Amino acid sequence: MGFREARRDSVCSSSPSLSKTTTKEESFRVFKKYISLSMANARGDDLAESLKNLFTSVSSMVKSELQGTNNQLDLLEKMNLRVAAEYDDLGDVAAGLRVFAEQMKSKSGGLDEFVGQMDAIEKQVSEFEAVISVLDRYVSVLESKVRAECRNHQHHRRSNNETVTE
Repeated sequence: MGFREARRDSVCSSSPSLSKTTTKEESFRVFKKYISLSMANARGDDLAESLKNLFTSVSSMVKSELQGTNNQLDLLEKMNLRVAAEYDDLGDVAAGLRVFAEQMKSKSGGLDEFVGQMDAIEKQVSEFEAVISVLDRYVSVLESKVRAECRNHQHHRRSNNETVTE
């Protein structure tokens, strides 16, 4: 039994208007009481309707919020799957780079022998340059001595030629 029906039954059962000995004043009081109860019922109906609308609105809001949260979680799951796939791809690239680095290391091991030979050649070239520098100085000194000797020899000849002509 609803709120409205319970109120109506209580008004009708306690209503003296049902008896034949009611006066106008009593009838007016009963009518006034009935009107006020009807208005209260109407207000109660309005209140009930407002509460119903409130609960419906709150329910819709909660449902929307939950749907939004579900959508966010779905998006997050998709993003996680995408990132996981990217990390798998990066793992494959890293494995390929590791293999390439190992190949380069093995090839560079074969070049180490040549690097050692090049270092030895460079050392020998430095030693040759030092020897050449010493020889260059020696040749310069010899050249100076030979020129000096040639001048002395020419000067000596001239001196001899001057004494012969006199």
